Amino acid sequence: MWRIHRVVGLYCLCVIAFLLLMTWAEYQGLSRHWIGPIFLFVPVMAYAIIGVWGRTSDADEYYVAGRRIPPMYNGMAAAADWMSAASFISLSGALYLQGFGGSSGQPGGLAYLLGWTGGFCLVAMLVAPHLRAMNIYTLPDFFQMRFGGKWPRIIAAWASVLCSFTYVVAQIYGVGLIASRLTGVQFEIGIMLGLGGVLLCSFLGGMRAVTWTQVAQYVVILLAFLIPVSWLAYKQLGNPVAAVAYASQLQKIAELEAQLLSSAQELSVRNTYSERADLLEAKLQDVPLALERERLVLHERIRYLRSNNGDVGPIVAASREYANLPNSPQQAEQQWRQQLHEYRERAQPLAGLPRHSQPFGGDPDGTPQEREQFNDERNNFLALMFCLMLGTAGLPHLLSRYYTVPSVSAARTSVAWTLFFIGLLYLTAPALAALIKLEVMNHLVGVRFDELPTWIAQWARVDASLLSVEDVNHDGILQFGELRLGADLIMLATPEIGGLPYVIAGLVAAGGLAAALSTADGLLLTISNALVRDLYFHRRSRKVSPEQRVIVSKFMLMTVALLAAFVAGQRPSDILPMVAASFSIAASAFVPAMVLGIFWRGATRSGAVAGMLSGLLLTLYYMLAHTTWVQQWVPPSLLPDGLWWGVQPGAAGVFGVLLGVGMTVGVSWLTPSQALRKQ
Repeated sequence: MWRIHRVVGLYCLCVIAFLLLMTWAEYQGLSRHWIGPIFLFVPVMAYAIIGVWGRTSDADEYYVAGRRIPPMYNGMAAAADWMSAASFISLSGALYLQGFGGSSGQPGGLAYLLGWTGGFCLVAMLVAPHLRAMNIYTLPDFFQMRFGGKWPRIIAAWASVLCSFTYVVAQIYGVGLIASRLTGVQFEIGIMLGLGGVLLCSFLGGMRAVTWTQVAQYVVILLAFLIPVSWLAYKQLGNPVAAVAYASQLQKIAELEAQLLSSAQELSVRNTYSERADLLEAKLQDVPLALERERLVLHERIRYLRSNNGDVGPIVAASREYANLPNSPQQAEQQWRQQLHEYRERAQPLAGLPRHSQPFGGDPDGTPQEREQFNDERNNFLALMFCLMLGTAGLPHLLSRYYTVPSVSAARTSVAWTLFFIGLLYLTAPALAALIKLEVMNHLVGVRFDELPTWIAQWARVDASLLSVEDVNHDGILQFGELRLGADLIMLATPEIGGLPYVIAGLVAAGGLAAALSTADGLLLTISNALVRDLYFHRRSRKVSPEQRVIVSKFMLMTVALLAAFVAGQRPSDILPMVAASFSIAASAFVPAMVLGIFWRGATRSGAVAGMLSGLLLTLYYMLAHTTWVQQWVPPSLLPDGLWWGVQPGAAGVFGVLLGVGMTVGVSWLTPSQALRKQ
């Protein structure tokens, strides 16, 4: 233990020395074009060195790190595994955009904080100690040992692949954002740069290398989160303890929100967006005719500009607009409906954002419409919190962290350490959202467009959905309603929004990269182990050595990583919705049968299979039925008629869990009870 303490302490000193060196170098005039790549490559190479040091072909070391990780360090590794791109990059953004309670049917950021933190209480009490006592390697092992037969294990393995793949795509998407911002390369190239770090850590050493890499990554994550928040808190309040000091800023935000609601300039922005929405509604009345008319108008404008020897700028702008027109009426309708939803939202007060401290939208004592809005937002808040709590208790890559400790009591202690290390960051996330919103309202809103800081254009080039500004009312001054920030941008742009040194921006990006890489390592291990150990080799009759299993797992890991990188390159969604979907899948597929199997001797194999399949299929049906591409190809009669009780698709696990519990209990009662295997 003392040797481990010395090594980790020396690593922490090296990280601090590196930060001081980079601060001195920036003060001496080192260009930002060098600082960004340095903060990308130096941490990744440090993680890669740890991965090479921890390389192994021993099955026990590869799958469960020899079951000898000390509880405190396992808690650090689990916290890093947990502080994914969703927590580090997007959580503060969700609190910034949706406030505490949410709006427009979307749950607020507080639901993520409460759901994820509460989930670890369930892990400590209901799951982790019991799984550790069984000496298993993967979550499908539990279903095999508890229920017997092949189907519980097969269903659990495929569910592990599905929820983990959805989760890992979100992490690699975050890696691409950070790498492209730090180096200036294209988003897709940034994904491949980050993927190299993932593979070096997890490919060579499995769980042993990943564990110590995650310990190193947690140190970077902690510094990257707390330093800018403490700096901002000291700048605004004179107190660096942001979680304690930020409460007074909520009142200032409420006062500024009241000023924006009565501002004539903001009203003109809202009216312009409302007019744009009305024009789109008129186009949607006859999409083919409206699309053809737009083509003709743009074609005539380009011809007129060329015939009159107009300036190159307007000609290029008109030609780009013509080239970006939808190719078909179906594509035009989809694009215009998305724009219509955006314009209607931005035509609302505060650009569609709720008041920051408002519990929920609407009014429980107001008009019928206000009561319905209040109930929808409260239901979504509770449903998402429920899915995140149970999803935490069922995530295969997180539960595998507690197979690596020496004993059952160490598993409980490790969960407690995990909660402590996560709490250090989660208690600060609401403070960061409030401090950043105050910075935006005080120092960005009201600035002339030609005086906006350069970082706005730089982030807009990375991805237009992350940040956009437009002089809607043509007054040359940025209004709050003219600025659109994505949830995935808030944390990464915190140093630039707050006017902090660029070294802090590099540190934040390195922290986000560490958060995404640490989670991606664990997820890729889980997927490859499920495909190779629980599916491929488990069905082969020929005996296979542990070394052969490890070798095949490594190559499967590389294949899955490349596939996830390809999917992430398509930019399927923001990070938080993808993560919420993976939690719903894990909650519905695993938790009912797993918890009943642990605590109820009457749970049978048939009941477990029925509960897992029914819960998983219902959750997938509700999620996919509300995606655009499914609605285009599937007859409406096969799809649900709107939202069930107003619950958004990301919280579909609330239906899957309830059905899974009912099916597991009901079928277990109807089928002969099978003898429990020794655990």
